[in-house]
Amino acid sequence: MTNNKKVSFIIPHKGREEMLIQTVTSILNQNAETTSYEIIVVTQNKSLVELSKLAEQNSNLIISFLEDRLTISALRNFGASQSTGEFFAFLDADVSLSENWLNTMLSTLSEQENCVLASAAQANSENAPPLEKIRTALSNADLDCNVSFLPGRNLFLSKQTFEKVNGFPEHLITCEDYYFTDQINQLGNLYYTSKATYVHLGEDKKYKEMYKKEIWRGQSNLQSISGRDIPLREVPSFIIPIALPILLMIFIGTMFTNNTVFTLLTLFSFLLPFVLYSLRLYKLVRKEVSFCRVLQFYITYFPARVIGTIGGIFKSFKV
Repeated sequence: MTNNKKVSFIIPHKGREEMLIQTVTSILNQNAETTSYEIIVVTQNKSLVELSKLAEQNSNLIISFLEDRLTISALRNFGASQSTGEFFAFLDADVSLSENWLNTMLSTLSEQENCVLASAAQANSENAPPLEKIRTALSNADLDCNVSFLPGRNLFLSKQTFEKVNGFPEHLITCEDYYFTDQINQLGNLYYTSKATYVHLGEDKKYKEMYKKEIWRGQSNLQSISGRDIPLREVPSFIIPIALPILLMIFIGTMFTNNTVFTLLTLFSFLLPFVLYSLRLYKLVRKEVSFCRVLQFYITYFPARVIGTIGGIFKSFKV
């Protein structure tokens, strides 16, 4: 089944090299002896000392250096343009793949009906803190089924499918995986499998760092709507960051009036997303994480998304 297949692993990178080394090492440790592959790292660092040493020992590891102003989509598209494989594996530079990842992706793409894009499930790292467990649970809310969206941390598809959608959207700073996988979904099914896994080495582990990252992640939230159909389940993610500050301002304004009913109704509307989302998430993680931790997650998440979404209209954030 995997004979005579060549896969191009494409990894955009900027910043920390130690996690990138772990990502590349997990690829080199794949138990896919009958499949050939190349690893293309497209970095915005000025140099990669340790990875260059690793490349000297592995001829299938290629490093390209690009300028800092380019988006992550541009890095991925450049890597694709340099590839020689008939299949593309797009990875973030901070993931560690299970040893059966490549074989599982190839079999998923061929065995699942009308499957054009496959991805493996997220696994917790050893001694994962509550925030990482929450992130993992959210990522794995739907498993072993077709989904409408897949995060960009590990994506597997054919080169032919990639070319049909003209690659990743280079005009988006973030949310490019929403846009890209939505375009792929117009061609066939996206399958999320638990038969292989990855550990997100760079997963948020502290709420302070999560807060900063969510501001960055939210900046292309509204821009990602253009040019694609929005499934019903995504609609709240666009409405809530706009609605929450409006409701908060109305609530503060009505506190100085005699309209108690309207004040309480506004407060209820403001708090409702925090409660509903927390209850939904708690069902996923109740055996591992307390409700207080879940509530803390959304108390941190929603304000950051508000700042990122609204601020992204006027400026670009960096993380």
